[in-house]
Amino acid sequence: VQLQASGGGLVQAGGSLRLSCAASGSTFSRYNMGWFRQAPGKEREFVGAINWSGGSTYYADSVKGRFTISRHNAKNTVYLQMNSLKPEDTAVYYCAADSATMTPRSMTWDYWGQGTQVTVSS
Repeated sequence: VQLQASGGGLVQAGGSLRLSCAASGSTFSRYNMGWFRQAPGKEREFVGAINWSGGSTYYADSVKGRFTISRHNAKNTVYLQMNSLKPEDTAVYYCAADSATMTPRSMTWDYWGQGTQVTVSS
C-alpha cells in the first residue's frame, strides 16, 4: 500500500489542523493506521492509531483529548484532527499502515507515507 500524507502547515498555538493520509495500491480496509511524528533531533514518536474498521482508537498521553483519528474506508483515507495545538507539537507527521499491528513502536509498522510538516508558533 502507498501512503500520501497532506494538510500540514503553520498555525498559531491554540489553533487546529487536519491532516489526511490517502492510501492506494491495496485494500485500505485491511490495514490498521497509525500516526507518528518526528521533531528535529528527536526520535520518531507515536501519536495514535485506529484499527481497520475505525471501531478502536488509542493515543499517546501527550495528545489525548486534543487529537482525534478517524478514517473513511470508502475514500481510502485516514485523518488526524489536531486541536489546541502547542509549540511542542511541531514536527513532521507521518502516517503508517499495517495489517496486524497497532503498537506504539514504529519499527512494527510496515508501510509509511512521506510526512507532512506541522509548525506551531507561540
